[in-house]
Amino acid sequence: MKIQRPRGTHDILPTDQPLWQRVTGEMEGLCALYGYRRIQTPVFEDTELFARTSGAGSDIVQKEMYTFMDRSDRSLTLRPEGTAPICRAYVEYGLHKEPQPQKLFTIASMYRYGRPGRGRHSEHWQLSVEAIGSSDPAIDAEIIQLYDTLLHRLGVTEYRLELNSIGCRECRPAYLEQLRGWLAEHEPELDVEAREKAATSPLRVFDVKSPETRKLLESAPKIGESLCDACVAHFAAVRGDLEATGVRYDLVPTLVRGLDYYSRTTWEFVGATGNENSTISGGGRYDYLVEEIGGPPTPGVGFGAGIERLLLAMEEEGAASAEQPAVDVFVVLHPGAPRELVAPLLKELRDRGVAADTDYAGRSLKGQLTQAGRSGATKTVALRPVDAVLRQPGVEDELIAHDEILGRLSS
Repeated sequence: MKIQRPRGTHDILPTDQPLWQRVTGEMEGLCALYGYRRIQTPVFEDTELFARTSGAGSDIVQKEMYTFMDRSDRSLTLRPEGTAPICRAYVEYGLHKEPQPQKLFTIASMYRYGRPGRGRHSEHWQLSVEAIGSSDPAIDAEIIQLYDTLLHRLGVTEYRLELNSIGCRECRPAYLEQLRGWLAEHEPELDVEAREKAATSPLRVFDVKSPETRKLLESAPKIGESLCDACVAHFAAVRGDLEATGVRYDLVPTLVRGLDYYSRTTWEFVGATGNENSTISGGGRYDYLVEEIGGPPTPGVGFGAGIERLLLAMEEEGAASAEQPAVDVFVVLHPGAPRELVAPLLKELRDRGVAADTDYAGRSLKGQLTQAGRSGATKTVALRPVDAVLRQPGVEDELIAHDEILGRLSS
């Protein structure tokens, strides 16, 4: 039986790694520049963490979570997103007692069940960036600007930033009553998905996929018309900082996020693909999430950004390139050459920081030289019975004694 990878997953092969490392390395470097520290959380969590924070009516809870019972009859779930686990760690380890805000990031795999497609995987990798412990609108703008900078550094220019505010505990309840009334009045015109969302979490009707329903919802009351003075001021400050740092955005009054914990500032970076998988990053403020999982009232803001979709955006713009790794030295053997010299030579070179390799497939001399070329080696040492030949591109071959090899190669 031929065993293959599970549907919806993908392997990151050695040939993919240079580009992968380029992207994740840029993420790590940029987060460090902005003062964000790395955190890693378990790949699975107590199911209640996501059920409580994401909302019972969310697509994650209803359709997408990988949930299982372990041998101790505990309900566990593979993490579908990174924010809730980071906030759980913030509470569990008392990070609220340390200087605030806690600026944290992770690069980790996430798991969501669904129909796989281009840019949509059951297992995908994501950058999550979180600033927990500050209600300052300036940090909303900073965290948005961080991702905007990342896109530019990676050569992605064809995207738009969509921005909205969805209010707070003070102003959202009155708006939801108004929206429920409108949805009830137009129920016959709504599709099945919109009716389901209206019954569980009315704000999520703006996430429906149907173009006809989305067109209808353009005439629905908008949250921006019902914001309290504090939310209006907060949103104005966010926009002011974005404009001051040159981050372009589009105000989208129907933009909401698919999880219950979001409040005030919400945003999405949308790529040029023009389909339902075109969102390359999304985030927002979550001022009630930490409190929901047992911590003290703590404001927060952050985003999640899929790496696979970012790579697709780079590919579409011709920016998905990275140099393949090459060795510095490749050792080949002529017939009758002392093979016992190779292992200690390679070890000494590697100990000195010189990347070195040799043939392990029993190739002929010609085959070894071909393999040396494929490896990208800048120097090739051809061991002969009593001496060796040092080859370098653009330089005449040099004859050296066995005991001179190490010094010549590590200089």
